[in-house]
Amino acid sequence: MASRTESAAVNVAGLVQGIVLVTFPALSTIFTKPSEYGLSSAQYGWLFLPQVVTAIAASLLGAELARRIGTKRVYLIGLACSTVSMGLLIASTGVKTDQAVAYPLLLVATAFLGAGFGLTVPVLNIYATVFHPDGVDRAVLVLNALLGLGTALAPVLVAIFVGLGFWWGLPILSAAMLVALLLLSARLPLRVRARADGAARRAGPGVPARFWVFAAFAVMYGICETMNGNWSQLDLTTRVGASATQASVALAVFWGMVTVGRVLSAAIDRWLPERVTYHILPFVLVVTFVLVALLPKGDAGSGIAIFALAGLGCSALLPLTISFGEKDLVGMSAAAAGGIIAFYQVGYGIAANGVGPLQRAGLSLSAIFGFTAIVAGAMGVLSFAVAPARPRHPRPLIQDLASPRPAGPSSEPDPNSPR
Repeated sequence: MASRTESAAVNVAGLVQGIVLVTFPALSTIFTKPSEYGLSSAQYGWLFLPQVVTAIAASLLGAELARRIGTKRVYLIGLACSTVSMGLLIASTGVKTDQAVAYPLLLVATAFLGAGFGLTVPVLNIYATVFHPDGVDRAVLVLNALLGLGTALAPVLVAIFVGLGFWWGLPILSAAMLVALLLLSARLPLRVRARADGAARRAGPGVPARFWVFAAFAVMYGICETMNGNWSQLDLTTRVGASATQASVALAVFWGMVTVGRVLSAAIDRWLPERVTYHILPFVLVVTFVLVALLPKGDAGSGIAIFALAGLGCSALLPLTISFGEKDLVGMSAAAAGGIIAFYQVGYGIAANGVGPLQRAGLSLSAIFGFTAIVAGAMGVLSFAVAPARPRHPRPLIQDLASPRPAGPSSEPDPNSPR
């Protein structure tokens, strides 16, 4: 059983990782401002391509890497990568007017950010499930609620630092928190036990065919979340005519409602089963995408309200997909979180990098939001395949991960022992 300090460190790491993850999208108006970096919409979109590539690679390789060097080391490497990302963003402020230097530096920074996200977040979800075997769904939702709180804080902090005259205070604060977390985590055991060999033999080799249902859902969710998280500010400022402050508020409210929805889902699961919530939320997103597409010019207040509803629609979908996957995908439960997050990043990449080319092809941002309603609708239909009315496995496999063996050493290499 994990100590309270270990559980607290995991939850704090989720909060910090959330802030770091949204630092770049929260600075979208800074990156596209002519007096700052002066990036075009297409350049801003392509900024996230390295992040997507490295996040997918790190998520897929994380489970094998953990078997070789230990889960704790993977987690620490992920934190270190995120720290480097923030350091490079800080360094770019000195050359921001020279795109030939600043833009490649930002691309490298997002590459490190993706690696940090891809290594850290799957491990945090594994820690949450193993440290709380009697309440897996709740533990994953709480962790992801804190991650969501961090994503909500990022645009608020940007608005504060911009008001104070130094927006780069956010990456400095993020880097400081990451360093503190690294120092704390390095002193903690943070051990997990590998999945029982018997379960692996029962499952058979390879990736279960059912994994691709989860993968498809994660891709569609990534598209829907990223349309709101990466493009809401630019849509409000360029099309609706909102101020930069109003756009920051909209983004903060979106991520804030993601957090509220995750906490609410965990709190009301006795009255409204999580599977029912899972089936409802995609259709909430359908409504919000249609409303964004129809949002008239000059109505920033309604835009903020709509993106708040969009945050509620996104809220519990990703953490519940992960927890359902860890219990359902018997053959790869230890790697389920990483695989799902990798395909979530595929969706993130489609939305982050695809909007610019679509705009150049003649589609307006409002039309792109409208078409995303179709993706959300397909995700709603698929939710019934991911989470059917009756769970496929009445006994959660995560118990195999958490149950101590009768005797013998830990099956995971101790990160504190000499190799």
